[in-house]
Amino acid sequence: MNQINTRYHIAQIGKVILGSFDGKLCLLDFAEGKIGGTVEHRISQVLNAELVERDDDVLRETRRQLDEYLEGQRKGFDIPVSMVGTDFQKDVWNAVIRIPYGATSTYGQIARQIGSPRAVRAVGGACGANPISIIVPCHRVIGSDGELVGYGGGLSLKKWLLKMEQGDSRPRGCMD
Repeated sequence: MNQINTRYHIAQIGKVILGSFDGKLCLLDFAEGKIGGTVEHRISQVLNAELVERDDDVLRETRRQLDEYLEGQRKGFDIPVSMVGTDFQKDVWNAVIRIPYGATSTYGQIARQIGSPRAVRAVGGACGANPISIIVPCHRVIGSDGELVGYGGGLSLKKWLLKMEQGDSRPRGCMD
C-alpha cells in the first residue's frame, strides 16, 4: 500500500497537520477544533495510501517556509504540491494560487476566471475542501460584498492572515 508521511507542527497559528506523498506536499490542514481527520481520510482514500507519522524533506521544508511566512519573512512558497481533488476543485485551487500575496478575490471572480460563472457556491465548496491551506491561499477568497466568509481555520484566522499579508506588523485577532 502507498504511504502518506505525516507530521504535526505547532505553528504560530496553532497546530497543523502536514502530509507528503511521492515527494510532494498533499496536506496542510488545521488540527485544532476539527471533527477528526475528514481531509486526511479523503486524501488517503483517493491515493489508496495509509497515513504514517514519519518526517521527510518535503515536510521539513514546508515547516520552515510556513514559519517564515507566518513571521512575515516570506510571501510565496516553492514547495512541490500534489492537489488531491476533482478536476473542478483543482481548477479552483489553481486559480486561488494565482491570487497575489496581500490581495483578495471573490468566489464569483474565481467562478468567472475558471469559465463557470454560475458555480459560485461550488467554488466555495472547493475552497472548503482545500487540503493544502495557506499554500493554496483560500483565505484570500472573500464574499462579493467584501465580507469574510467561510474558512477552515475560522474567520478570525482568515482575518489575521489577510491583515498580516497587508503589512500589519502585529495583526490583532486570533493570535491574541
